[in-house]
Amino acid sequence: MFPLPPEDRSLSPLTGWTRAHWEAVADGLLGAVEPYRSADGAVITLPGRESASRCDGLEGYARTFLLAAFRVAGGGPVELLEPYGRGLLAGPDVWEPVGDRTQPMVEAASIAIGLWLTREQLWDRLPGDVQERVAGYLAGALRHEPVDNNWWLFPVMAGGFLACAGFHTEEAEAAVRRGLERIEPWYTGDGWYSDGANRSFDHYNGWAMHLYPVLLALLSKAPVGRYGERLKEFLTGYALMFDSEGGMLYHGRSLTYRFASAASLFAGALAESTPLAPGQTRGIASATLRRFLEHDALSPEGILTLGWHGPHEPSLQRYSGFASPYWAAKAFTGLLLPADHPVWTATEEPGPQGVRALAGPGLIVQNTGGLARVVNHGSQHHPGDPLYDRYAYSTRTGPTTATDIPDNHAGSGPRGRIVPRGAGSLGDGAWAASFSEGSGVASVSVVRGEVEVRLHYGEVGRETGWALAHATPEGRTVGTAGETAATATDTAGEAGRSDGRAVGGAVVWAVDGLGSWLIPLTGAVTPSVLEAPEGTAFGRPALVPALIGADATGWRVSAAVLAHELPDLPSAEVNGLEVTLTWPDGIVHVITPEGPRPSPRP
Repeated sequence: MFPLPPEDRSLSPLTGWTRAHWEAVADGLLGAVEPYRSADGAVITLPGRESASRCDGLEGYARTFLLAAFRVAGGGPVELLEPYGRGLLAGPDVWEPVGDRTQPMVEAASIAIGLWLTREQLWDRLPGDVQERVAGYLAGALRHEPVDNNWWLFPVMAGGFLACAGFHTEEAEAAVRRGLERIEPWYTGDGWYSDGANRSFDHYNGWAMHLYPVLLALLSKAPVGRYGERLKEFLTGYALMFDSEGGMLYHGRSLTYRFASAASLFAGALAESTPLAPGQTRGIASATLRRFLEHDALSPEGILTLGWHGPHEPSLQRYSGFASPYWAAKAFTGLLLPADHPVWTATEEPGPQGVRALAGPGLIVQNTGGLARVVNHGSQHHPGDPLYDRYAYSTRTGPTTATDIPDNHAGSGPRGRIVPRGAGSLGDGAWAASFSEGSGVASVSVVRGEVEVRLHYGEVGRETGWALAHATPEGRTVGTAGETAATATDTAGEAGRSDGRAVGGAVVWAVDGLGSWLIPLTGAVTPSVLEAPEGTAFGRPALVPALIGADATGWRVSAAVLAHELPDLPSAEVNGLEVTLTWPDGIVHVITPEGPRPSPRP
């Protein structure tokens, strides 16, 4: 960890961190990469693997330049730009050119944003011939085809800067219009975009689909318009995806970007388009940054590693190379807020809690403070990807690998293409439903408080729950039919139910007292605990609670709970194609394979 200022628990009672801590971390990250810079300043070659694109030195320059630009634009020392200015002299001759669907298009956007943010300190001071050569390089992003997803926004940012600087104006303005028009059909509502035409809903919503249009508007001095409205709606659900300890949701690709997840929180404050109080914005962002830095995101040399909590190969993609993690620079968007902005001066506050259905992406967000979870009935990158295909994800668990026992899964084979069937509120809870084309199983989740009831209609021979890493051998406790909660948890201390009612299901305990329950509410199944030797991003091996066996009714109804104590569960009664859930407080829900049965109209 880098040297940091003293904590301020008066201003920031939750984390102790202030703007000065963010500045110190930015300076530390920049200082740590400097020994790896080439003599001409244009390339930074860090230790570690190369990506499939093999233009990682350019990534090292562009992504750390973005960090330096946020720091300087936020009032930091202009000297931080000196090596990047030198790099601009040689860069157009040594950087890989932009081509169709090639990685330099991504990096051209970061360079363009960095130059736009620091125009007075850097760009305006460059000789005219250097400006022309750099502009010519960036213009490659305007003339080539992006990957058909968030990449359309890279020519938008390159074009926005070039148009503002007076270079290739007609092409630049056309690229901006073209990119913004392309992402429009991907907006599904509830503040969420699909990352392309494949219903891929993940962190790219925050660190790309919302961030770039808002930065474009702010840097162009234009109204944020509908992009601000959508960002505000997005943050209403997205802010629930962080837990009180700074845990970020582990779901989707490019997770090695880590605390880039905070970028949209700050963008909302910048655009005055956020539902969060200023102290909440800083509280969530600071907790996220601090947690990663305290959980081995840095090498001993201060370099961001490829992984999650330390190096972790299954968190990576083919395009992940040694400089990829520095997209985390986007988190420092917050430094664009002046030091006297309420985000930096208000007393830190915890983020929101509760349950919210997001019908657009087909998700349920469930936040109980110390844990945030997402139930997935609509997000998929390609069938079979464990980073997308599982029924649920959280801030304290990661999916098991593609070659291991699948967690949060139903059936013996792949889930297949996910067809969402809706999501919505259900009293003080929420529901979401989907159909899995690969398995032919219709699934519904009903969430109240810390409980998720999973209802699967179809052939389900095995169902699994939350995978916990670092589970102790004595924590492999299995509750069988007729065994009381007290018996099933006597190796787990005080965690668990104490009312003595029968618990027939599988229970796994992590060393920090977090429990993972999978309890059948109907049918006669065999509970088990399965080992996933390859573990998750949170450690290895992992243990996975499971229920094995079929139900003659065609339904599999269970309660999946990730918590420190088991809350009261509903009972379930099957009647043909309907399941009646009766909760301990008397609330009744009637569920069909397509979702809750509508209440009769008065």
